[in-house]
Amino acid sequence: MKNDKAVEQTFGHRLRVRVCGVLVEGEKILMAVHRGIGPNGIFWAPPGGGLEYGETVDDALKREFLEETGLEIELKKHLFTHEFHDLPLHGIELFFLVEKTGGSLKIGHDPEMEEQILENMVFIDFKELAQKTKEEKHHLFRHCNSLKELINMQGFYSNLRENL
Repeated sequence: MKNDKAVEQTFGHRLRVRVCGVLVEGEKILMAVHRGIGPNGIFWAPPGGGLEYGETVDDALKREFLEETGLEIELKKHLFTHEFHDLPLHGIELFFLVEKTGGSLKIGHDPEMEEQILENMVFIDFKELAQKTKEEKHHLFRHCNSLKELINMQGFYSNLRENL
């Protein structure tokens, strides 16, 4: 895929610290739909992105949400930490439960990418998410089968081992 190379050049071959937000409305979770990534050319993941040097976790997640979704948020609680290990991508991801405080949902952008990979921002329930292949969705969804299980996840998770 064309975007796979751009993603590798921008984010690959280094360890990144990422902040990610779980925003729930009703029984659905907000997901960023990325195009041109992975074997099927699509990748579903909660919004988030890289923590910049000198930036607080709160500020980083608020910035990322605004850039990608058009939404203003407040961090409610830390849920869990996830190691995303799918070389050449390697990241330590801090997941937080967030609450919308303002803005309007839209398809935003990733300022680090020349060609935009965000295709959509949608609220989806776990029944719909379960119909996506495991390659099409973030590794964290291999550790939970419901919104309740996701919200109750604690500790450390990785696609390389069982949670600790």
